[in-house]
Amino acid sequence: MYRDNVNYSLSMPAFYEWRIAGLCILCIRFVQGWIFWGGGSRRFFYAPQKLNPYATQWMANKLQSAMPGALLGVGDVISFLLQHFYLLYAAIIVFSLVELLSGAALIAGIFTRAAGFVTVLLSIALMVIFGWEGGTCIDEWTMSVANLSIGLTLALSGGSIYSIDSWLLRRYPALADKAWFITFASGPWSYKTLKRTGILFFVFTVFFTLSTYNYYRGAIFSRYHPGPVSPVEYHVNLSDGVLSPDGAVTFTAYVDAGAPSQPCHIIRAELLNPDGTIIELWSGKQLSALPQNNIVNVYAYNRIKTGIYGIEAPVSAKANITLVPEIKFLNMVPGQYQLRLYSIDGKRWELTLRNSQIIHREIVY
Repeated sequence: MYRDNVNYSLSMPAFYEWRIAGLCILCIRFVQGWIFWGGGSRRFFYAPQKLNPYATQWMANKLQSAMPGALLGVGDVISFLLQHFYLLYAAIIVFSLVELLSGAALIAGIFTRAAGFVTVLLSIALMVIFGWEGGTCIDEWTMSVANLSIGLTLALSGGSIYSIDSWLLRRYPALADKAWFITFASGPWSYKTLKRTGILFFVFTVFFTLSTYNYYRGAIFSRYHPGPVSPVEYHVNLSDGVLSPDGAVTFTAYVDAGAPSQPCHIIRAELLNPDGTIIELWSGKQLSALPQNNIVNVYAYNRIKTGIYGIEAPVSAKANITLVPEIKFLNMVPGQYQLRLYSIDGKRWELTLRNSQIIHREIVY
C-alpha cells in the first residue's frame, strides 16, 4: 500500500482507480512483454543461428523475403542494407536488442509507458516490412495491428501494480511529482491528459488499422482483393535484356511476388525471332545444368540458382542470368526478339528486346 502522506496531484479515489486499471491490463502487459522478449531472446539465446550470417536461419533471409511488399520505400532501404553487410548486421542486432529489452521491461514493469510505446514503434516497423505476407490469411498484419493497439494501451496505463515502477513509487514517493517519471515510467495522469492522449491514440489506431487493411486487402473503400503484392502467386519481373549477335541472352530476373516458403521453378525458356518463330529453346534439364557463372545474384542471401526442375527463384531473389544457345547464330535478322520464361505452375513471362530497348509484358494462363 502506498504511504498515506504522499502529496499526489490526483485525489486518492482517482489514484486507486488507476491502480485498478493496472490490474485490468496486467494480462496484456505480460503477453505483450513476452511476445517481444520471445522475439529477441530466440535470436540471442535459444536459436542463435538466426544471428549467424553463415546459417540458413540467418535473419537476413527473412528480411530479404519481405522486400517486394515493403511499404513507404522501405524495400529500397532493405536492398541497400543487404548490399552492405556491416550495416545489415548492426541493424538486425539493434532491432533484436530493442525487442528483447522492451519486452523484458514490460514483463518487469519498469519504465512501462516508454516500453509500451517502443513496442508500438516496433509494430509499425513490422507492419511496414512484413505486413503484406500471409498466404492463407493476413497473419502478419493481424499481429502488427494487435501489438500496436496493446502497446498504446500500455503507454496510457503504465504499470500501476505488480511492477518495478509501482515499487519505485512506494520507495520514493517524490517520483510521483516528477514529470519524466510520470511520462516514461508510471503514475496517474489527470483525466484531461488521459482523455486527450487516449483520443489521439484511438484516432491513430483507427487510421493505421483501416488504411493498412484497405491497402493490403480492400473491403473498406474498395472490393476485397488479394493485395498489391501477392504472397501466393509468383511474379518474375524481367528487365535489362540483351541479345548478343551469337544468340546469347542476358537479362535480369527479380521475383517480386509469391510464397516465401518455397521458390518459383522456371522450367523452360524460349528465344523467338521477329516473326514469332522459336529459334532456341532451353528445357528444364538444360536450365538445371547452367554453369554457376551464368547466374550472378545481386543479393547474397535468397539466391536464384539451378535446381532439379530448372531454375529455382525464391521470392525477393534478383540475378543477372545468361542463356547461351547450343549453336551460335549467324546472320541474325534485325527486329524485335523475345525471351519467354515458363514456370512449373503455368505462368509465362515475356521480355521483348529491340536495340537494347526493352518492353516488358506478362501473360498468365
